[in-house]
Amino acid sequence: MQQQAFPSMQGQIAPMGAAVANAETIGRGPVKVALLLPLSGDPSMVAAGQAMANGARLAMSYIESNPKIADNISLSLRDTGTGADGAARQAQAAVAEGASLVLGPVMGDQVGPASMITRSANLPMIAFSSNGAAAGPGVYLLSVLPEVEVRRALSYAKAQGKRRVAGLFPATNLGSVHKAAFEQGVFELGLTAGPSLSFSSDGELTAAMQRLAQEKGVDALYLPDRQSAGRVAAALGATGVKPGLILGSSQWTGANELFGIPSLSGAVFPAVDDVGLRAITPEYVARFGTQPLPLATIAYTAVILVNNSRLSLSVPKFDRAVLTSQSGFTGRDGVFRFLADGRSQYALVIKRIGGGSASVVDGAKL
Repeated sequence: MQQQAFPSMQGQIAPMGAAVANAETIGRGPVKVALLLPLSGDPSMVAAGQAMANGARLAMSYIESNPKIADNISLSLRDTGTGADGAARQAQAAVAEGASLVLGPVMGDQVGPASMITRSANLPMIAFSSNGAAAGPGVYLLSVLPEVEVRRALSYAKAQGKRRVAGLFPATNLGSVHKAAFEQGVFELGLTAGPSLSFSSDGELTAAMQRLAQEKGVDALYLPDRQSAGRVAAALGATGVKPGLILGSSQWTGANELFGIPSLSGAVFPAVDDVGLRAITPEYVARFGTQPLPLATIAYTAVILVNNSRLSLSVPKFDRAVLTSQSGFTGRDGVFRFLADGRSQYALVIKRIGGGSASVVDGAKL
């Protein structure tokens, strides 16, 4: 696949201003783009929002410092909070100020209300939710979707000769999304479906282990949930169930608490290639005084993408045909592309756990 490469992303970083509750302008280009992020409310989401705001600042500073790149956009940074209606209010404000595109929001339950505003104003939205159901006409998702990562994991398992795959999922909304994606992926890749089990308690987990112990021919087990993976690993050890290759999800990225568990040694999981994150880390630390969260690179990529002259200066601006080009783009996290239905595909690596860490064993692939 031929990609439209981003330029080299090294450059001088301009001083950072403080994020504000209503709006703050970052950059000096003529095309207005709103950036909707959670900068107040739930602390974990605020941390993600601040990291993404910082990533956007680094990208804009790079654009401004590079004489080969035109300053096409300016960002209006807007705080959505973490309430369901915060993004809708800020999307309405973005429309009122003449924005040509909206980046964000992050939270899945905010995308729907905000996209109603942008669709009515005929503005495209590039949101950061990992819920594929939020995508649609004019709403693109720049994120790693469960269906993409589970397919990458299953494809790797198939390439290793695995044929019958079981899945174990927490009985949560996200667990249900991964379960559906797993079952679809098994079917599409021509694998044989083993048990696809959910649990909400230790008792149900024990029952799931007993079911797996009775199964013959299961040679791979998909365990996407980071929070429950340690409990599942302990249950596997206690019951003596040996499912063959254990497959995790991108939630396992940086999950140091899992990497030292003996029963997870040799497990693999899909992940965004962290080359881009490592590349921006020195600048990020020097400027902001903290280590960047992985979401910083997604925001960085989004800003460089929408500043692209083929998008920001097209007629109409941010033309759908260019956004959904089959050739895709190359950002800080590697190759990605938008599909016609608004969902995205990311090229993901496969990492293997061993020796208390995780290392790449298969390069980035779509």
